[in-house]
Amino acid sequence: MKVLFYGTPEFALPTFEALLAKHQVVGVVTQPDRPAGRGQKLLASAVKVRATEAGVPVVQPARVRDPGWAERLAELGAEVAVVVAFGQILPKAVLDVPRRGSINVHASLLPRYRGAAPVAWAIIRGETVTGITTMQMDEGLDTGAILRSAPLAIEPAETAGELAARLASLGATLLVDTLATLDVVTPTPQRHEEATLAPRLKKSDGYVQWARAAREVVNLVRGCNPWPGALTATPAGPLHLWRARAVPAATGAPAGTLVPHDGTLVVATADEALLPLEVQAENRRAVAWPAYLRGARLGAGARLTTP
Repeated sequence: MKVLFYGTPEFALPTFEALLAKHQVVGVVTQPDRPAGRGQKLLASAVKVRATEAGVPVVQPARVRDPGWAERLAELGAEVAVVVAFGQILPKAVLDVPRRGSINVHASLLPRYRGAAPVAWAIIRGETVTGITTMQMDEGLDTGAILRSAPLAIEPAETAGELAARLASLGATLLVDTLATLDVVTPTPQRHEEATLAPRLKKSDGYVQWARAAREVVNLVRGCNPWPGALTATPAGPLHLWRARAVPAATGAPAGTLVPHDGTLVVATADEALLPLEVQAENRRAVAWPAYLRGARLGAGARLTTP
């Protein structure tokens, strides 16, 4: 089948590789190169790099809804389009370019977690199961009819980055199955009344509020790894928490206070306590919690606060 592929980050690569192996990819649409790093040099997307290696034509519209793009994409002659974490909303004129429409690979069990960050929000909100949905796209935000879906359990200590890698692999498998059964599958309309949203994360979404339950803070730490990171303020400066676990210790101390527990210091929360495992001070490398405490010279009674 002749496929037009839309995708940008590494999450899209497993599906792209699966399409290269089983179908004819006639073109790739990806986001424009962006400045990155201290030198702000233009950096190509992960999908663009792989497409160039594979010899697949690449186009990078600043806005795919601008006039003329539907006609230009039609020239590639695709039968179907596959969209995985592309990063732009596709207008109807573009969605309708391929004869068999456009299919999205979405990292949640729709209609739950519609939007740009379904993996992170599923973890932050304490879900234990998520999955992949392939969907016949329409003009709405992840509102199209469902073609196939597959659940995936979320591991108790799994971060958003780790879960995204497993979902990306599952998405590739489900997309191949979807295309293989496209002639017989019956699209199922979503139950819109059950929808929840997963908007793009902001840095402030990672600000730790110690007056919440320890398990909720742990979920925030997991869901904000690798971006934007769960951030707290300390007497020694800003601190990112990359990994942590809840400990059954009713401290009686004000939320955010460092208290002794089992030979180390933990942070009091609304119910129990939180034990940071891996942390990173500003402009420093990530280290284990005991190493940070030694360097920062923080002791029992110090307070961590919301930035």
